[in-house]
Amino acid sequence: MFSKADIEQYFSAEKQGSLFFLAVGIVAVIAAIVLFFVLKTPFYKGFAVPMLVVGLIAGAIGFTIYKRSDADRIRNVYAYDMDPSQLKQKEYPRMQKVMKSFNIIIIFEVVFLVIGSCLFFYFRTSAVHQLWSGIGAGLFLMAVAALLLDMAAQRRAAVYTKGLEAFVTKQ
Repeated sequence: MFSKADIEQYFSAEKQGSLFFLAVGIVAVIAAIVLFFVLKTPFYKGFAVPMLVVGLIAGAIGFTIYKRSDADRIRNVYAYDMDPSQLKQKEYPRMQKVMKSFNIIIIFEVVFLVIGSCLFFYFRTSAVHQLWSGIGAGLFLMAVAALLLDMAAQRRAAVYTKGLEAFVTKQ
């Protein structure tokens, strides 16, 4: 049976996951700066590019989710007690969109993983194209990290959405 505790648990886990996403983003940006300005080889400069881009995106997403998780939790716990129709009219449709977006995001991450692998392996033996080999390696690494984090978030969201669905169909 879906309860307020399920809502609390989901948003608490979402908040913790967002902190991890934020941390990965910060570490990736710092690593990208070190790779680009300290190691300075074409391979490491290439490696730094996707780390910087994905790190900034991951950090922004992590921060945004962290910032809104408490308000979402409070709003939905309140709705559970005081206005359950809000869960049906707003939260359940929102979570359906979230689940669809996870599917799209995961497809893109797998595509980036494949592209990164192809770039790395195609250019790895070419001294002239080490920048592209580094871009491939960095893209692969960041795609794997994002994929793992998003798959964990998707699993949490799926459990919450199923509970929410069972609750709203009883209303």
